[in-house]
Amino acid sequence: MKIEHIAMYVNDLEGARDFFTKYFQAVSNDGYHNETTDFRSYFLTFEDGVRLEIMQKPQMQDSEKSDARTGYIHIAFSVGSAARVDELTRILENDGYAVLSGPRTTGDGYYESCVVGIEGNQVEITV
Repeated sequence: MKIEHIAMYVNDLEGARDFFTKYFQAVSNDGYHNETTDFRSYFLTFEDGVRLEIMQKPQMQDSEKSDARTGYIHIAFSVGSAARVDELTRILENDGYAVLSGPRTTGDGYYESCVVGIEGNQVEITV
């Protein structure tokens, strides 16, 4: 069994697509638009075939996203090396994204950083 895809609602559909294509080399499909409901989405495919569906529809609730909450907390990307973790973290920080932690080696041996990405959602960058 494998996860087929993960989905997330966003306010800025094009901005979210640009974030994942720019920083994590996602490849986007042409998008989908249901004209009856005004639901829109893109499927983003990453190098290893994993897919993320980003979606938008009218009148969504956008609750505050605290660092310690229940539910899905972050999406993690393996970038292949500690040097790439450092580099991508610096790039994201220079582009205005807040770094929550790292880059560092965690107590369980992961080398990672955590960045507040699009719309307050956390992105972990690891080897």
